[in-house]
Amino acid sequence: MYKIMIADDEGITVDALKFIINKNFSGECIIESAKTGREVILLAETFRPDIAFMDIHMPGINGIDAIKEIKKTQPGIQFIIISAYDKFSYAKTAIELGVSKYINKPFEQSQIIEALSDAIKQIENLRRKRDEDLLIREKLETVVPIIQNGFIHDILFKEHFDEDINNFKRLLGIEYDYGFMLACVFGESQEGNHMTNASGATVYLQNNYKEIKSYIENSFPDSIVSDCMANKIPVFIPYRDSVLDYSIRSDIVNTALNLVYTINQKFEICIRIGFGCVYSIDNMAESYKEALNSLVQSTRSVAHAEDVAVNVEYESNYPIELERELFKNVKQGNVDESILYASKFYEWLLNESDGEESDIRIKVIEFILWAEHLAYEASGRRYVFKSRTGYFDSMNNFALHSELKEWFIDRVRIAAGNVANTKKDKSNSIINKALRYIDNNYTSDISLDGISKEVNVTSYYFSRLFKEEIGVNFVEYVTNLRIERAKELLKQDGHSVKEICMDVGYSDPNYFSRMFKKHVGVTPSEYKEGLF
Repeated sequence: MYKIMIADDEGITVDALKFIINKNFSGECIIESAKTGREVILLAETFRPDIAFMDIHMPGINGIDAIKEIKKTQPGIQFIIISAYDKFSYAKTAIELGVSKYINKPFEQSQIIEALSDAIKQIENLRRKRDEDLLIREKLETVVPIIQNGFIHDILFKEHFDEDINNFKRLLGIEYDYGFMLACVFGESQEGNHMTNASGATVYLQNNYKEIKSYIENSFPDSIVSDCMANKIPVFIPYRDSVLDYSIRSDIVNTALNLVYTINQKFEICIRIGFGCVYSIDNMAESYKEALNSLVQSTRSVAHAEDVAVNVEYESNYPIELERELFKNVKQGNVDESILYASKFYEWLLNESDGEESDIRIKVIEFILWAEHLAYEASGRRYVFKSRTGYFDSMNNFALHSELKEWFIDRVRIAAGNVANTKKDKSNSIINKALRYIDNNYTSDISLDGISKEVNVTSYYFSRLFKEEIGVNFVEYVTNLRIERAKELLKQDGHSVKEICMDVGYSDPNYFSRMFKKHVGVTPSEYKEGLF
């Protein structure tokens, strides 16, 4: 049904419109009318029409001004103006207001039918779009929490590739490269710096999670809230810079205090909230660790890592981000990036040393030892105790502005290279083993899970690695292999299409035929007959 409002002070016009509508749209419309501008505004509020026929000149408020007023609260109404005044200024204003049609009096029945039909189509389109939007929103209510939880899990446990983080940022609308973590810890009560009855709080938290989550999201609108992890809820908040402004730090602590009070009052559970410092997104595990440690170091219900000094405090000009990027790239085996950041850091050492060579040499050996430590951890290479023999002699004898810099960068390069080579060797070993397995078994039922088990890595890791190294995914590779082998067999005599289908690993001839045509452009029979 469509609600139609007629606004005209001429009774004959109102009656004519009602007649045309009832005759041509019988049973589809409910009609109400008003004679003045004031009446039509009030009627619109109570009747809430879908379509409105409006005269411009009515007693009191004119039709144009009435439309403007109605649109403030009901922008979706389809307005059709019917007027005896054919002025350009009226038509121009009507267009600006988004009026569907401007019809001059006297009008033809066909004009009204056409205008009303168009307005109904517009309403149906709007209703359809609204239904689609609601359906999408309903689906998002289910999907978004899964994506949010996956994002939090990946950044805390570092089980991600760089492109994973970029995909999560795009899906969740995260615009910044930095952020910080909250640790919301629950318990029956607080005793000193810890919460009591963590197991009981875990059960209660699970049962009331959705409502508690909504309070957290309302307090921190940009937050991404994870599922419960025992009696804890990790929360990520994106931030624009690498350092948190003092005023913002103060504001978020006050916001957290209000959140603690609200949850303690509304639920049969106590909460404490810890804040970590700002880091790049791929270092959120460090921020979350600080958030938890801030609660250990404090007996208050809300604690920030910078207030209770759980993290290392650096002098104001120390390039901590440069240091983090250097060691991150060493650990990931990014040789070129590691060299770049090592070079930049050495230049900073030269500029800040004030001629104290010993300070530079100590920092160089510190960084080399830590880079090698990370390389051992990341690569799984065998540690040799005497592998660093001669380091101190070299460090003390090298010239500061040339040899020492070259030695420093070279040791960093070797550390990153060891990680890269080990990863490459392992990847090559996995891929080569997988390719041999595929070559020997593509004629039988072969699956991603089966081959992942054969090479002893998870299917998720193998799938990503295979695509990176080979250029196509596992299924595409096996399909291409089967199709190429089928083409060879089809060129030979003595093999039927059905036999070849079975020989290359397909059990269904129809499916084989479809796949063959998709890849080759002709059916197996046509290929065999030379019709290609």
